[in-house]
Amino acid sequence: MGTSERTLFRDRKDAGRRLAERLARYRDEDSVVLALPRGGVPVGYEVARALKVPLDVFIARKLGAPNQPELGIGAVAQDGSRVLNERIVEEIGVSEEYIERVAAEETKEAERRIKLFRGERPEPEVRERTAILVDDGIATGVTTRAAIEALCRRDPRRLVLAVPVCTTYTAESLRREVDELICLEAPSNLMAIGLWYRYFEQTSDEEVIDLLERARREQEERGANGPEGRT
Repeated sequence: MGTSERTLFRDRKDAGRRLAERLARYRDEDSVVLALPRGGVPVGYEVARALKVPLDVFIARKLGAPNQPELGIGAVAQDGSRVLNERIVEEIGVSEEYIERVAAEETKEAERRIKLFRGERPEPEVRERTAILVDDGIATGVTTRAAIEALCRRDPRRLVLAVPVCTTYTAESLRREVDELICLEAPSNLMAIGLWYRYFEQTSDEEVIDLLERARREQEERGANGPEGRT
């Protein structure tokens, strides 16, 4: 069955609004939406806006294979939490030295992006809150898994993974690692995330920063950041 016979999202805004409908029970709860930049931020913005909860970014970076940067051998989250695809690592013979080096490089890049997107503002409190991790789609899930591992260490009351589209296999795998998975479309053959959107332009750093600022202003206008006033 082709994508034309399945649900197509108009754009990331449309996908976020549809996700928000499935997340309605978390409205006004002590929750925080954490979006994986860049593409996850326009989706997360719509979710946070509909639920009236704070929005921030959470960063995970793919670890590319030697001489094949497009081939992911694992991922690292912003706090250095690392997951590896052991099968690929063994198959192509990736050295521990290479893994340590590329993980350090990507962790440094994650830190740079955090400063770019968040500035000097502190990381939002996650402990004892409902953390809703959002992206615009998931293929292999390696970067998502690194983000999940890092968030679990922050001891959220509940960890929800919400995405518009995710492969069936990856969805079933990730479902075991979170308290709840919401995936609007779960094809057995994803092909490419962009094929599930009519408009799938690249999200810029400037757009990410603008949406985060808009979300903060809107949260301030509501007069509170959740039941306990936290950010």
